[in-house]
Amino acid sequence: MIEVVADAAELAQRAAARFVASVRQAIAERDRCVVLLSGGTTPRATFEQIATPAMSQQVDWSRLHLAFADERCVPATDPRSNYRLVRETLAAHVPLPEAQLHRVLTELPPREAALAYERTLRTLLGVDRPDLIFLGLGDDGHTASLFPGHAPVREQVRWVVADELQEQAIWRVTTTPPLLNAAREIVFLVSGAAKADVLHAVLEPPRDPDSLPAQVIRPVAGRLDWLVDAAAAASIGQKG
Repeated sequence: MIEVVADAAELAQRAAARFVASVRQAIAERDRCVVLLSGGTTPRATFEQIATPAMSQQVDWSRLHLAFADERCVPATDPRSNYRLVRETLAAHVPLPEAQLHRVLTELPPREAALAYERTLRTLLGVDRPDLIFLGLGDDGHTASLFPGHAPVREQVRWVVADELQEQAIWRVTTTPPLLNAAREIVFLVSGAAKADVLHAVLEPPRDPDSLPAQVIRPVAGRLDWLVDAAAAASIGQKG
């Protein structure tokens, strides 16, 4: 489903409401909830909305686990850290138990950090699967840290891998299609006119996940929704 809202502010409000509703449903049905989050500028406002008293008081934080769809291999205090973003905008303002915010151990070498995080997620989930994943969309069609032409897009076994982005001079740790596509719900958050062309390319044929990794996201037995603002949606449905 594609839901188009007026602007970035409404997108944040709708995404926060979706988070609360999904968490409440998961806890009601399975007595806990596991959510994977992404970083970037678009979800920041969403996290801030979730942390407001009106939203946060609707969540039983004692039964919620927050983990990450991907992470940059930088210190946890680095401004580029997804963990730092989630901690400063959300976790520090709600009664989430410290042990239930599951960060990537970026102080380890990247491949060791990926192996350790896969162990963390497999222990956390067991035979279950993520209840909700928030993903973003990059200008180049990447999502999480699945980048065009990089091997993690084609991963079929591992849940978490490390990947070096030489053009950015940085390593990243990312979850992979086998885990992402196992989720009960995936919601893409896309905002701004700069994303209009790539959003159109991802949603329209042809399908080429190696060039547009966001196309690899196809939940096996779950729901996939796109929550986009009007500026990002400007090219949807147009024939190229």
